[in-house]
Amino acid sequence: MTTTMAPPAPSVTQRYLEEAERYSAHNYHPLPVVLDRGEGVWVWDVEGNRYLDMLASYSAVNQGHRHPEIIAAAREQMDRLTLTSRAFHNDQMGPFLRELCEAAGFDAALPMNTGAEAVETAIKMVRKWGYQARGVPDGEAEIIVCEDNFHGRTTTIVGFSSEEQYRAGFGPFTPGFRVIPYGDIDALRAAIGPNTVGFLVEPIQGEAGVIVPPDGYMRDAAELCRENGVALVADEIQTGLGRTGRFFCCDWEDVRPDVLIVGKALGGGVYPVSAAIADSEFMDVFRPGDHGSTFGGNPLGAAVGRASLRVIIEEDLSRRSDELGSWFMDRLRAIDSPHVEGVRGRGLMIGVVIKESSGTARPYCEALKTRGILAKETHHQVVRFAPPLTVTRAELEDALVEIEAVLR
Repeated sequence: MTTTMAPPAPSVTQRYLEEAERYSAHNYHPLPVVLDRGEGVWVWDVEGNRYLDMLASYSAVNQGHRHPEIIAAAREQMDRLTLTSRAFHNDQMGPFLRELCEAAGFDAALPMNTGAEAVETAIKMVRKWGYQARGVPDGEAEIIVCEDNFHGRTTTIVGFSSEEQYRAGFGPFTPGFRVIPYGDIDALRAAIGPNTVGFLVEPIQGEAGVIVPPDGYMRDAAELCRENGVALVADEIQTGLGRTGRFFCCDWEDVRPDVLIVGKALGGGVYPVSAAIADSEFMDVFRPGDHGSTFGGNPLGAAVGRASLRVIIEEDLSRRSDELGSWFMDRLRAIDSPHVEGVRGRGLMIGVVIKESSGTARPYCEALKTRGILAKETHHQVVRFAPPLTVTRAELEDALVEIEAVLR
């Protein structure tokens, strides 16, 4: 008599992965880990395994997971009022925007939710400014952007991406953008024309693989823009709020852009909060009905944003990022690995470039996961390390043991 054995029951992790595969659109390729708890720089999966978070949700968790002050602010606000829409005022938005503008050094801010919304806000702002202040003919405003940019996923934004997968099947696209090589000041000079109203740029390109431009690039770009009456628009959604060792990455070269775009860490890993920030010359182009968002500036998001800013400033996370990042990059560069082409970055925004002859970065991230470290590949060849800025040197020391083992 033959006995048929039942197949083994799937693990808890496998059940979650199969459910996501069945019901989710297949637009991401995450590592096969299912997280259910986070605290500080640590996260735990549904099997109880602990991991050091070395991605920080693409810089959205600069303050660490569930920072007590941010959580307390969210809970207090949830007990009072969560949403008003912009049809009415609330008692949190005004103080939030004042504190944000004072920290950034600008006149006004327009609050939104996601980074892409803030980028779209900046695009509309500089276009309208170009028509009103510069006298650019209606419908002919042009914005210069860079190859390998990543500013979001809307149809307008992917239309000026140089990544073919981001564009494929989603056209037709919005005109009015000129793409130039990143970090090439001569290309920027040549691209500026009579109808150029803005230059939209990331001070460091994150999704492209943590690409750091040549020294002086942002300073020279700012000078070129001033000379030609072009608005410099800095996308600091990933690089801002302490990530690169300065409050904003532009601060490395004492550059003050005309329009500053922030997001991610502004929500403290709790709630999506973003904003476009500028002086009145640019912000005053908007009139009631021109632009908006039901959730932009809502009391819950504003309360969270206020707490998120306080934590970054009061805990001096920019300084921590600068000091730990310099030390950590030096240690990474000292690893003698036949697979590593180089290490680049600023502060705690770091990319380890894997040689193409050694395959892609994905297997290295998978190997790190088995050793309790969560990192993610970007642009195929780069392992990105960007932990919460609250990480300690001792925690990074322990991580380096595992990273060195994997890279070697």
